[in-house]
Amino acid sequence: MPQTTRFFFLALAFFFITDSHAGEEEGFPGRSLEKYSMVPYLELEELHRRRDAFTVVDVRSSFEFDTLRIKGAVNVPVTVEGFAVVVRELREQHGKPIAFYCNGRSCLKSYKAAKQALTAGLDEVYAYDAGIFEWARAYPDEAELLGKSPVDPNRLIPKKAFQAHLLDPDSFSDKATSTAPRSRLIIDIRDSFQRAGIGFFPAIERWASLQNMKKLRKYLRQAKAQGRTLFIYDNVGKQVRWLQYELEARGLKDYWFMEKGAKGYYEMLGSGEGLR
Repeated sequence: MPQTTRFFFLALAFFFITDSHAGEEEGFPGRSLEKYSMVPYLELEELHRRRDAFTVVDVRSSFEFDTLRIKGAVNVPVTVEGFAVVVRELREQHGKPIAFYCNGRSCLKSYKAAKQALTAGLDEVYAYDAGIFEWARAYPDEAELLGKSPVDPNRLIPKKAFQAHLLDPDSFSDKATSTAPRSRLIIDIRDSFQRAGIGFFPAIERWASLQNMKKLRKYLRQAKAQGRTLFIYDNVGKQVRWLQYELEARGLKDYWFMEKGAKGYYEMLGSGEGLR
């Protein structure tokens, strides 16, 4: 990594905001957190048994929802402005209890969504906290992967297959910048707010957020047609795991992700590990 680039971003490292719940854990951490003690939860089997009694709401990003989802679920990202208003409209429209879900046990967006709904005065709202992966494995006929159902469990990319394409930030930077320009394509997929107009590889990277899939897919087609190695990074290293489904579906195999994304890059700079 060029020294000037490292020092340029070092000053920004201390202002970077991260998601403290990005990791994957065993158990159900949301159930034991005091701030979510008022949120009732649903077990996997219970939601399946009573599926028709609930309006099921996926509170993840639209990209995650489009990749893998519970069949018949409604997508209302918990980060959307006026979330509680939209949820209230769903209740009035369907008249059913609402079950919120996100990625898995350690993803707390389902709890955040339920808490917001409860605070707004809605009752009968629940967090289904086992998440989409456990649902898809247990009930493939009631899930959709890239718009298709039933889901073939063998197409659910295991964590090890994802990790095989991860490089720590320093290695990612070194490999990306040392690869011949005509043999690489570096893409920042953060949204405009996360990026704030600044990329880690000025003049040599492309920017195509997940909100602009038309542009991103153009770059993917270009990489495949020209046999280029893809180097892709996001904000905290989680969205790339969903993008991997798109890459594999397109037959792309030569690609690398930055471990922990921009978060990891700033942590590296703050620790000085990438300055040697």
